[in-house]
Amino acid sequence: MLVSPALRRAAAQPNVLFGGVYGAVLASSMVAALTQYGETGRGERLYDARWLLITAVASALAHGYAHLIARRGDGSCPGVLGALRVLAAEWPLVVATLPTIVILLGAGWGWWRSAGIEYVAFGFNIALLFAWGLSAARAFGRTWRSALAVGCADALLGVIVVVANALIK
Repeated sequence: MLVSPALRRAAAQPNVLFGGVYGAVLASSMVAALTQYGETGRGERLYDARWLLITAVASALAHGYAHLIARRGDGSCPGVLGALRVLAAEWPLVVATLPTIVILLGAGWGWWRSAGIEYVAFGFNIALLFAWGLSAARAFGRTWRSALAVGCADALLGVIVVVANALIK
C-alpha cells in the first residue's frame, strides 16, 4: 500500500515529531533514574508508572506554557481558547510515554516479571526513536537507504542522550 507524500508530511508535523522523540527520551530517562537503586518490586513499578505519567503531563504543560510566553513576545498571544489549543498541541509528548507506562504497569500488576523490565522499556523506546527518524526522513522524500541511516543515527543519538541523562540523575 502506497501512502501519498502529502499524507506522510501531515504525519510528520513538527509538534508530533518533537513530542514523539521527546516523550521516548523522557520515558527512558525516567525509568533509568527511577530504577537506579535496583528497586524492582511490583509496587515500585506502579510507582514508576505513576511518576512517569505525572512527569510527562508536567513536561507537556511546561512546553505549552513556554510556547505561550514566546507568542506573547512576538505579539501573537492567542487568547484563552488559543492558549488551550497550544497546551493541547503537546499531546504527542504524553502519548509517546504511554507504551513505557503500560510496560511498567504490566510489571506492577504481575503480567510479566518486574525485574529487568527497564531494559525492555529502554529497548522499546530506542526502537521508537528509530521509527521516528525513519518516518520523518521518508516523509520528507529521502530514499529508503538514506531514511534507514537517519533512523539508525537517531536511535544512536537517543541512546547517548538517555545514558547521559541517567548518569546525570
